[in-house]
Amino acid sequence: MTSGASRGAGPSTSQQHAVEWLRRAIVEGGLRPGTHIQQDEIAERIGVSLIPVREALKVLEGEGQLTYIPRRGYFVTELRAADLIEINALRELLEDRAARAAVPMLDEAVIDRLERAARDCSVASTTGDVAAELAANRRFHFGIFECGSGPYMMRLIRLLWESTEAYRALYYNIEAERHAADESHARILDAARARDADRLIAELDEHRDRALRTQVKILTQHGS
Repeated sequence: MTSGASRGAGPSTSQQHAVEWLRRAIVEGGLRPGTHIQQDEIAERIGVSLIPVREALKVLEGEGQLTYIPRRGYFVTELRAADLIEINALRELLEDRAARAAVPMLDEAVIDRLERAARDCSVASTTGDVAAELAANRRFHFGIFECGSGPYMMRLIRLLWESTEAYRALYYNIEAERHAADESHARILDAARARDADRLIAELDEHRDRALRTQVKILTQHGS
């Protein structure tokens, strides 16, 4: 596990603290795919009781980041190319619809938030802070999706994103892909400023597809 997983602002509850710590540990590679989760060790490490850790494990299981095996416990979900391809197909359906609905709502305040998130991505890309880049990348994309989506749509999009965050970390650990993502964000921003729905969706699709191709290549090389 990495000590970096505990950095950042303090969460509002012990359970949320445990959820955020575990997510970051998975993304940063402190908890590798297939790792058995030692609940006592994690509770002691992050300074909470077993109860919030157990609740956090249920949350991450629901997101697909952890797998529960009866009488054996929780394990970090193995990364599989076939799963990623299926999830991305679902993301495309939902995100394209959300982006098209968002276009009429893209006022200057929204564009400003997108620009700030894109800058944060670029800064994190330069420093190689993958966890910070993932957080900024999420703010960037969700800044678009949330404009035109209701709570049920966003609940599904969040679930799909959470279940693939570890895959996304594979992509952002490659310097050339971090630069490519920055360039893609710039094109997405241009389409958003122009309120061009077709171009916005096309750029989002290309951004997602490039990440998918890279992730599948990595997973295939490792036999996943």
